[in-house]
Amino acid sequence: MWLTNATLVDGTGADPVDGQAVLVEDGRISAIGGTPPAGAEVVDCSGLTLTPGLIDAHVHLGWSSDMIATVSHTLPVAELAADMFANCAQTLDAGFTTVRDCGGIDGGLAGVVAKGKIAGPRILQCGPIQCQTGGHGQVANPWEPTELWATHDVPGLRHGAFLSNSPDDMRRNVRESFRRGADFIKLCVTGGVVSFHDKLTDTQLTEEEIRVAVEECAARGTYVTVHAHNKVGIQRAVRAGVKCVEHGTDIDEETAALMASHGVAHVPTLAVVRDLLDNAGTAGLPPAIAARAHGVWERMHTAILASRAAGVRVGLGSDLIGLGQDHRGNELVLRAAFESPMAALVSATATNADILGIADQVGTVETGKQADIIAFAGNPLDTPTLFGDQFAVTLIIHNGRVVKDIR
Repeated sequence: MWLTNATLVDGTGADPVDGQAVLVEDGRISAIGGTPPAGAEVVDCSGLTLTPGLIDAHVHLGWSSDMIATVSHTLPVAELAADMFANCAQTLDAGFTTVRDCGGIDGGLAGVVAKGKIAGPRILQCGPIQCQTGGHGQVANPWEPTELWATHDVPGLRHGAFLSNSPDDMRRNVRESFRRGADFIKLCVTGGVVSFHDKLTDTQLTEEEIRVAVEECAARGTYVTVHAHNKVGIQRAVRAGVKCVEHGTDIDEETAALMASHGVAHVPTLAVVRDLLDNAGTAGLPPAIAARAHGVWERMHTAILASRAAGVRVGLGSDLIGLGQDHRGNELVLRAAFESPMAALVSATATNADILGIADQVGTVETGKQADIIAFAGNPLDTPTLFGDQFAVTLIIHNGRVVKDIR
């Protein structure tokens, strides 16, 4: 399959190339440039801009329904599953061909998508979040006994969090997560915005508990990423050996330098903060949750600048929760306005692929890579709002197959 007459933005940060052709064979990119031979299957991309498939490094597909209803046993499993399946499909439809699920599903959802039983992106997932009792990740009502927490789980579909209160707990829970098919592990080492039992300034899990998770991941050839807002929690996790920080709200010059020296990446999440500030109710959350987000928006921007200045790899994640996750591309729009459209695109493609450990397969349009390619009607580098418009994504090739074509 030849994609011809396109403007190609290959994800490396190189300037766009007009009038380019890309050859896809056996699911991979086999040539860039050239002329299709007579009789070849040709897809005319005149007026379109080709980019690598987008990667969202922080999603929660398991939290695709109204949040309060989800944690109060209000919704039947069939509706929870329907919302999750719809979220998978609309994520792919928006041009995201790979996502990293940072807590809320197990291998079941990733498996049915990989088998082609439902439409969706490539999913890397950590299984349940690892947190302490009463920490970020345990989102049950305060009056609910902790021993009932596991009743919110739906085996093979959704599992919110494992609770660890000792190194032995952590080792057992991490091993169980891997048994269920986790690709990496995520810990919560500070309080969070969408939390019922803590504050953003709280630190959570001991350094010993974090090190146990790092040891278990190293034994599996993978890594730990951490939910972290305050710098005390971030620095503790970096010293313990984690490889990525989610959110990173209070990263400053000192913390960024520490992260850079340990090769730790940073995945900011602006879209969810913007949503909570504008209307927490859209995710089914009470207004009090929005109040917790005040100040996070500004500090997260400062943290991005600190990470960039220190040479930290800065990825991109939306962290959207609840119903209506049909604006995942807004994360690129927000980053494009703050940095540049090219910086946002590289973060969402090449950098994210590197952070996820799959840069040898996806993230750029280069020969030998998996053919995950999308086409925008227009050029998002000139009109960044196109990143957030699923209807502007007119062509999607995922694993070498055309899965959307509305040219």
